[in-house]
Amino acid sequence: MGIIEWGILFIKDLILAMGYPGIAFLMALESACIPIPSEIVMPFAGWLVYDGKMDLILVTLSGAVGCLIGSIAAYLVGLYGGRKFVIKYGRYLLLSQKSLDSAERWFAKYGTSAVFLSRLLPIVRTFISLPAGMAKMKFGWFVALSFIGSVPWCFALAYVGVILGPNWESITGIFRGLDVLIVVVFVAIVVWYILTRRRAKTTSQEE
Repeated sequence: MGIIEWGILFIKDLILAMGYPGIAFLMALESACIPIPSEIVMPFAGWLVYDGKMDLILVTLSGAVGCLIGSIAAYLVGLYGGRKFVIKYGRYLLLSQKSLDSAERWFAKYGTSAVFLSRLLPIVRTFISLPAGMAKMKFGWFVALSFIGSVPWCFALAYVGVILGPNWESITGIFRGLDVLIVVVFVAIVVWYILTRRRAKTTSQEE
């Protein structure tokens, strides 16, 4: 079983076991910059709506609440940790500096509106909370825009699951090719970290 297949199984089992709180939990992880794809979570929940086991509105609200919780966590990391902290420890969650730079450009270009607009876009939506925190955006505005922007995203993905019904997993096809890429990136990060530590130790010993 590949990484993507294992991830899908984990998501399905958690939602089936926990219901709406499971959706909120998984979406919170994604918005906290942990690589859990909402493109899997919400369509599967949509299939459960199609199957009569869940309600579309509650699924949407659960997803949006989860997004908000995770976004607040990321906002606080950006607020109190700063850019250096985010770059230093973000690599452990597969957060690249390129992704952070992209989110920062969005925030610099659109200001507070970026928090709302980015919620409708893949990738950027996951990391926009970090520059919002680093820029010390007003917390009330951040909360309101994060939640409002997350609602249409969660609804759209869940509705895709409703439309596809039993064939909802067809949307996961685009992720299957990422198996090797995820492994390569993870290994590269580990190797880079080990080499950096060794180089730092060698330099300190020479001094």
